[in-house]
Amino acid sequence: MPRSSIVPTGRVITFGEDELIVSKTDCKGVITYANRVFQRVSGYSERELVGAPHSIIRHPAMPRCVFKLLWDTIGKGEEIFAYVLNLARSGDEYWVFAHVTPSWDAAGKLVGYHSSRRAADRDAIEKVKPIYATLLEIERRHSDPQAAMQASTAALLELLGKAGVEYLEFVFSITSDSSLESSTR
Repeated sequence: MPRSSIVPTGRVITFGEDELIVSKTDCKGVITYANRVFQRVSGYSERELVGAPHSIIRHPAMPRCVFKLLWDTIGKGEEIFAYVLNLARSGDEYWVFAHVTPSWDAAGKLVGYHSSRRAADRDAIEKVKPIYATLLEIERRHSDPQAAMQASTAALLELLGKAGVEYLEFVFSITSDSSLESSTR
């Protein structure tokens, strides 16, 4: 089933706090490995996931600027953490706290990316939802995808600047600090 034909149901899937969703991709984001937890939660088989773009689970309620930040960061050879809303094959959704790192071969050449995702903290989800909704609304105001991403990226950076935090500081403080959340109101 093509991702574009999947209609979000609004139902939430959860998975155990002790479980990890793990995947590996090549440098272009094509899945090369998907663990059983990933398969079970996403509703896709290993055969459907391996060889597919990782965007197969992209939820339409996720702002594209978050993925731009992710790709810009890992493209520089750095790790990133992010709260991500994913879309299962069924149309159900699931939130994850993702940790994405570059993968290198023995010669130090970038060969892909490794992502481990834990169940996202409920408090963090409630704080990130209005921020993502604001960014998504900014993106929807633009018919040109590039302009949309530039506008929402600028808004995200402005929001972080007003809160006086870097992105990673925001991610790690979100469960205990609502300064960024309150600046979106």
